[in-house]
Amino acid sequence: MLRKSGARVALLDCLDKTWSDIKWPVPKPYGHGHYPKVHLPKPSLLAHVPRNYSRYGLPLQAVRHALRRLSPPPDIVLITSIMTYWYPGVITAIRLVRKTWPHVPIVLGGIYATLCFSHATTLDADLVIKGPLENKNNWNAFWQLLKVAPPSLPENAGFSLALDLYPEPDFGIILGSRGCPFHCAYCASNKLFTKFCQKLPEDVFTETYTQYQKGARDFAFYDDALLIKPEKFLWPFLELLSKKNLRIRLHTPNAMHIRYLSLDVCLKLKKAGLTTIRLGLESADFQNRWDAKLTAEEWQRGIKNILQAGFKRENIAAYILFGLPEQKEEEIKLAIKKVKEWGIRPELAFYSPIPGSKLFSLAQKHCPYPLDEPLFQNNSIWPCVPGGFSWEKQKKWKEVIKG
Repeated sequence: MLRKSGARVALLDCLDKTWSDIKWPVPKPYGHGHYPKVHLPKPSLLAHVPRNYSRYGLPLQAVRHALRRLSPPPDIVLITSIMTYWYPGVITAIRLVRKTWPHVPIVLGGIYATLCFSHATTLDADLVIKGPLENKNNWNAFWQLLKVAPPSLPENAGFSLALDLYPEPDFGIILGSRGCPFHCAYCASNKLFTKFCQKLPEDVFTETYTQYQKGARDFAFYDDALLIKPEKFLWPFLELLSKKNLRIRLHTPNAMHIRYLSLDVCLKLKKAGLTTIRLGLESADFQNRWDAKLTAEEWQRGIKNILQAGFKRENIAAYILFGLPEQKEEEIKLAIKKVKEWGIRPELAFYSPIPGSKLFSLAQKHCPYPLDEPLFQNNSIWPCVPGGFSWEKQKKWKEVIKG
């Protein structure tokens, strides 16, 4: 968006293998894997949690050195944010920039900035963007900070990916849509993107082919609702892949909606090279769900269709929500049992209380911590599980999954 508006950009992704002389964990067969990390002192609010506290990604000194070498200095710096409880990393990034270029304005955006806007405004950024940058008010405020008249929004604003900034990707990303038409109580997708929008399949194919030419063979869909209105984006996109005869593997780390997995859909996905399947079961208590996206009949039919299409069981896993407020252990055990009956792997998806989601107020009643502090929204501390996280309880649930 910025380049189409006449700006020059430089990208520093602290979770990317930017320099060859920095040791990085060996990636797994499909290109994903662990990040390097360094243990840090725990924030005082989390001192009681029996887990390590770490910073992931590039070494701090390497990031500091890269900023100092940038020439000429930037006119403005944009810092993104992801999980709300990672905001200490945002503070570190802002301080690095301030120390390097004391008078350069800083814009903070992303998921944390959107969901915890008031909290984010207490950090030392000159402008906090709530929601997508291409929203008119955000776009205008950004350029006004530069004392430049806001240019017109470029075509496909917010949807075009600057993939050339990653010269040698280990894996590729596919983004065909943003938002989700469902409004599940535990999710904040509709707070980040108020509308469900899909891209043109030709544009998605061009982005995919660009990454393919750089060596990527594994591609992960980043869509929250991949199977919604597939005739508009997904099927034409897969047809373009087939015509070009690209030998790639497709992965769905964001769970697919099981109710849409007809046999025809599964066969098309299998033919296209879908390899890793993640499904959103969430709960097997189909009469008392926190969403309305699945019935018992749809679950059974979807699994049958996946297996009939020829997918390997070892590449299929179903996400089960864990740690919801008022959740009974029996509900989790039932879901694990239902998944294992089909010979596929259950994976616990640990609940994070998300500001703006429908379930957040109930989570506030059951969490012993003040959830207005984003550090306590961390799913790794099991904020709504009585007693919180413990290694003994984690071991127990691992044994339940294996048993």
